Amino acid sequence: MNTRYADSEPSRAEIDAMTGPILVEFGAPWCGHCQAAQALIAAALSAHPVVCHIKIEDGRGRRLGRSFGVKLWPTLVFLRDGQEVARLVRPDDAGSIGHALARIDAVP
Repeated sequence: MNTRYADSEPSRAEIDAMTGPILVEFGAPWCGHCQAAQALIAAALSAHPVVCHIKIEDGRGRRLGRSFGVKLWPTLVFLRDGQEVARLVRPDDAGSIGHALARIDAVP
C-alpha cells in the first residue's frame, strides 16, 4: 500500500494502458475522510498483494480526478487492465473494499 500521495499524477492514457489489477485512490492528505479510510484500505489491500495501488492527490485543476468524475474524497476506482470494474466513495468498512479488490484481483 502506498502511504504517500504521488508527487505527480499520471495521465489518463497511462492509467488506461496499465495491465492487471489497479486501485486508484483519489484524495488529499489534509482530508479527514481520507485519513479515516487509510486503515480500512490497508487492511483490505493486505489480502491482495498483487494489486497496484496508486494514490493521487486530487483537487482543483487536477485533470485525472476530473476525467474519472471524482466529486468526493476518498474515491477508490478499481481497474482491471485499464477498465473500471468498481468504485467506492467514502468507504466506511474494509469489507466493501475487500469485495471490490476481489473483483479485480480474480483471474479473468
